[in-house]
Amino acid sequence: MDHHYDPQQTNDYMQPEEDWDRDLLLDPAWEKQQRKTFTAWCNSHLRKAGTQIENIEEDFRDGLKLMLLLEVISGERLAKPERGKMRVHKISNVNKALDFIASKGVKLVSIGAEEIVDGNVKMTLGMIWTIILRFAIQDISVEETSAKEGLLLWCQRKTAPYKNVNIQNFHISWKDGLGFCALIHRHRPELIDYGKLRKDDPLTNLNTAFDVAEKYLDIPKMLDAEDIVGTARPDEKAIMTYVSSFYHAFSGAQKAETAANRICKVLAVNQENEQLMEDYEKLASDLLEWIRRTIPWLENRAPENTMQAMQQKLEDFRDYRRLHKPPKVQEKCQLEINFNTLQTKLRLSNRPAFMPSEGKMVSDINNAWGGLEQAEKGYEEWLLNEIRRLERLDHLAEKFRQKASIHESWTDGKEAMLQQKDYETATLSEIKALLKKHEAFESDLAAHQDRVEQIAAIAQELNELDYYDSPSVNARCQKICDQWDNLGALTQKRREALERTEKLLETIDQLYLEYAKRAAPFNNWMEGAMEDLQDTFIVHTIEEIQGLTTAHEQFKATLPDADKERQAILGIHNEVSKIVQTYHVNMAGTNPYTTITPQEINGKWEHVRQLVPRRDQALMEEHARQQQNERLRKQFGAQANVIGPWIQTKMEEIGRISIEMHGTLEDQLNHLRQYEKSIVNYKPKIDQLEGDHQQIQEALIFDNKHTNYTMEHIRVGWEQLLTTIARTINEVENQILTRDAKGISQEQMNEFRASFNHFDRGEAEFARIMSIVDPNRMGVVTFQAFIDFMSRETADTDTADQVMASFKILAGDKNYITVDELRRELPPDQAEYCIARMAPYNGRDAVPGALDYMSFSTALYGESDL
Repeated sequence: MDHHYDPQQTNDYMQPEEDWDRDLLLDPAWEKQQRKTFTAWCNSHLRKAGTQIENIEEDFRDGLKLMLLLEVISGERLAKPERGKMRVHKISNVNKALDFIASKGVKLVSIGAEEIVDGNVKMTLGMIWTIILRFAIQDISVEETSAKEGLLLWCQRKTAPYKNVNIQNFHISWKDGLGFCALIHRHRPELIDYGKLRKDDPLTNLNTAFDVAEKYLDIPKMLDAEDIVGTARPDEKAIMTYVSSFYHAFSGAQKAETAANRICKVLAVNQENEQLMEDYEKLASDLLEWIRRTIPWLENRAPENTMQAMQQKLEDFRDYRRLHKPPKVQEKCQLEINFNTLQTKLRLSNRPAFMPSEGKMVSDINNAWGGLEQAEKGYEEWLLNEIRRLERLDHLAEKFRQKASIHESWTDGKEAMLQQKDYETATLSEIKALLKKHEAFESDLAAHQDRVEQIAAIAQELNELDYYDSPSVNARCQKICDQWDNLGALTQKRREALERTEKLLETIDQLYLEYAKRAAPFNNWMEGAMEDLQDTFIVHTIEEIQGLTTAHEQFKATLPDADKERQAILGIHNEVSKIVQTYHVNMAGTNPYTTITPQEINGKWEHVRQLVPRRDQALMEEHARQQQNERLRKQFGAQANVIGPWIQTKMEEIGRISIEMHGTLEDQLNHLRQYEKSIVNYKPKIDQLEGDHQQIQEALIFDNKHTNYTMEHIRVGWEQLLTTIARTINEVENQILTRDAKGISQEQMNEFRASFNHFDRGEAEFARIMSIVDPNRMGVVTFQAFIDFMSRETADTDTADQVMASFKILAGDKNYITVDELRRELPPDQAEYCIARMAPYNGRDAVPGALDYMSFSTALYGESDL
């Protein structure tokens, strides 16, 4: 380190710094900050000598490390230290250090070796501060200011772009940590993401700066973030010491940069000159190469075949004059300027003159340029003459092409049109229209003759003028002439075909008209015949079927004449076919006057012929069926006329029996059962009649004049008979049950019947009795209901209460009865009947298996106990 030292400046600067001496008490927070900072600062230098201190007031007491520190900082050797361990040796070493500091022009006010050896903290810190001030801060110089002010100005300049940093001192201006971060970011922006920092987070900012400085800038941590934030006004000496490390770290880099810049300047001059030489060589080569390539193009006077190609050549030449040559003139001029500039620069920077390589002298380029301009002469004039000649030819050729194109587009499709066989499928009216159209075409064809002759004349002229594309012109002309001859021949041929077809079609048309006139009535006759032959008939008598048969025989007699008419109609059609085959007119089956074809006529005739025997057969079968139906009617009528009256008689007899009952009920019952048997024995006759009825239904016979009875009458009568006898027997059986149940004597029974038969509806009690005997208001009272009423009015009967009392006895007076008791007291099926229907008993005195006989008794008699 090279120290230029101005004692006057130092003394001026040192005056205010002596305040630590006068003010014997140091702020404890400041002492802590100084102790940490100064220790770190000393170690940052001592490590270069491979050592360090732990405790600032202890480790400098023997003076050895103090001397070593000064040697490292100054780069000078001090006097040899004493190696003894005694106090005198230590004082001697410390004095050597203090003498060295004094020799550098620093006044050590009231700092003595004894206090350092005794480990006086305040004195030791004061001495170290003096060293820092002299070796780290005094030599700082920034624009006319130096030392502390210089360092402050440097900080202000470097942090000026950062709007939230304002460095005014070495204490509170640094508290938020942004100053440190800004210094690092200004010199090494990649180390800190400055945009993410916040003014209200000083701890993070301070720690970020300290960590980055230690890791990337080799500046040890000399401060403690918490201490700075926690102190109202951080220690100025500590901050200055730390900030000076940044100055030295960054200004060292600047000196290296200055030296490098000086070297670069020298090299740059050489590089620039070499570049200029290279540029000249390249420009000269390119220009000469361009001239060499361009001259043969300008000297080539071979004419092109087409106007377009020649005009392209003229266009290319004009592009060359307007676009390609001017930049080359510019280049040639630039080349000479560059050559002269380069020679001047070389002369001025004491370097040898430039010698271009073989053939690339300025004079070589000028010679080549003269050759180029010579080649240009006369090229444009030749081009213009050639274009004028081609223009004449082009005009003729264009005229040929135009006329040829017009003619070709007119003839396009004409051959195909003339060759089409549309007349083969045309109707007579269409043929007449085609002939008219063809006449118009013939006159159009004649009008085009003139253009064909003009086309041939132009082709001849182009041949004589030796037109480059004559072969294709001649070929096109030949094609047009050949086609023209062909069109003439085809036109003639088509006219003949149209006229011939017209004659044939007129003949066919007459035949078609005749065919149509006769085919229509014949077709209608056949359709009527088919309809009649297939007509379904419904007949109910022999007379009706005989009428149909007579009509059919009369129809059959007309068939031979009809067949003759058919042959005549088909003959007309065959004549058309002959003409079509002989003259190849493509006309088969397109009669405009009718849609009835010979196939249809033959088909329908064939159908009529098949239908005649079918009709014969159907009439015969129907005749036989009518005879059979008549037999069935008679057979059914004979039986029904016997059975019907028989049923009627039996019904009346039963009616009488049920009123005039004699003898005991048992006698009446036997009598009725005998009567029932005789009725049942009559059943086979009914069944037989059912069989005949089934046949009549299958034959679909709906009326029968031989009887007034239908099967439905007979069935209803028979069922009524059976029901009536069964009901009468049942009534007697019930009377027997009632009599026995209620102890009614036979005499009472007869009395009841007499009362019932002479039941007088005018009695006062009528309404009451009716509500009992006819509960459903049917208006009908059966004898059984009457007996029930009479016997109830006259006799005692069992009730729900009586049944309940009986069960209570069986249950031994309990409110419930058990399963075992029921099985013990009643016959098995009655016992099981009760068990299955009785609900479990739910009273408080219930035992397992207890059943409710009371509800059961009530349920037996329904809701009301009648």
